Amino acid sequence: MRIVVDENIPLVEECFGDLGEIVRLPGREMTNEDLRGADALLVRSVTQVNAELLRSTPVRFVGTCTIGIDHLDTAYLENQGITWASAPGCNANSVVEYVYAALAHLNTDWAGKRVGIIGCGNVGGRLYRRLKAQGVECRVYDPFLSTEQIPDLTSLTDVLGSDIVCMHTPLTRSGPHPSFHLVGAAQLRKLKPGAVLLNAGRGPVIDNQALLKHLESGADLKVVLDVWEPEPDISRPLLQRVALGSPHIAGYSYDGKMQGTFMIYEALCRHLGRSPEKDLNALRPSVADPERRWAGGEPWPAIQRLIPEVYDITEDDHQLRALAERAEQAQADFAKGFDRLRKEYPKRRECGNYRVTGDVSEDAQARLEALGFRVQ
Repeated sequence: MRIVVDENIPLVEECFGDLGEIVRLPGREMTNEDLRGADALLVRSVTQVNAELLRSTPVRFVGTCTIGIDHLDTAYLENQGITWASAPGCNANSVVEYVYAALAHLNTDWAGKRVGIIGCGNVGGRLYRRLKAQGVECRVYDPFLSTEQIPDLTSLTDVLGSDIVCMHTPLTRSGPHPSFHLVGAAQLRKLKPGAVLLNAGRGPVIDNQALLKHLESGADLKVVLDVWEPEPDISRPLLQRVALGSPHIAGYSYDGKMQGTFMIYEALCRHLGRSPEKDLNALRPSVADPERRWAGGEPWPAIQRLIPEVYDITEDDHQLRALAERAEQAQADFAKGFDRLRKEYPKRRECGNYRVTGDVSEDAQARLEALGFRVQ
């Protein structure tokens, strides 16, 4: 069996090595010719899997180690009898921790604020439950859910009136509620002054040109973008205007990537009629220095100091802006550099790998555990 794999997927040899020959390739550069001898294809979101890529190949299984599937032509796959699988929820915790890291950097304490969530699936739903556990007031827009599922379900306009608006929506261009350019010029004008707008779902859910014009007009708005329209050759003028920018890595924690790989390993085993023989917990490496000391004092300033010790989001922002500056000076190809930042992304580990020690108050402990930390 020959398995062609995006070179950025971790634990491939450990999970799939017993199943066949592994061939690693750059995900954005895969071609039909690369797959002429392949039986299975493992990708991430940068690879468009469609008839052009798969026609006349022996591929019978496609697995994407990501939550989203908008890069898969699922109708074509099903019509050709090709089994496909995704990894829903694999990196949801990673994205939630990205949100917390961004808000901590912006000195925006979510406690006491109203948080609006657009899209309440795997990622948005996890963020919603974490915030509710901390007593945070939430408003949710998701036309595919009911108030029985999410009591705080409301209109898009109501959500846009929140202090913090987080977008975790998949990209759809058809159907009863397409998300393409869901937030455009009219919706941006509904945001309250001083609000935070964060998109860690799919770039085209926000009309990026409308957002740029809105910010150029002097709008009082803090914007955090991890996803862009288009990628990888994003709007560099927009990057200059946002409070934080990153190269589509919110879900790139090493733990999330490993979970995604393992979910596709299990799916391929099912496709082959085999029982999985691997254990993710046995494959997952431990953190070298898992202890973090609690600084003491009021919870919010201490949390602000603690989060960057685990995940310093400003480094992602710095790397993207440095790339943009080199591109402006004709010293780098921005699009290739954007992909390189993703390919060479450091092993960010999630909060659950760390324990916080020290004199932690009951209130602070509740907040730390909601963030995912273990408290000792």
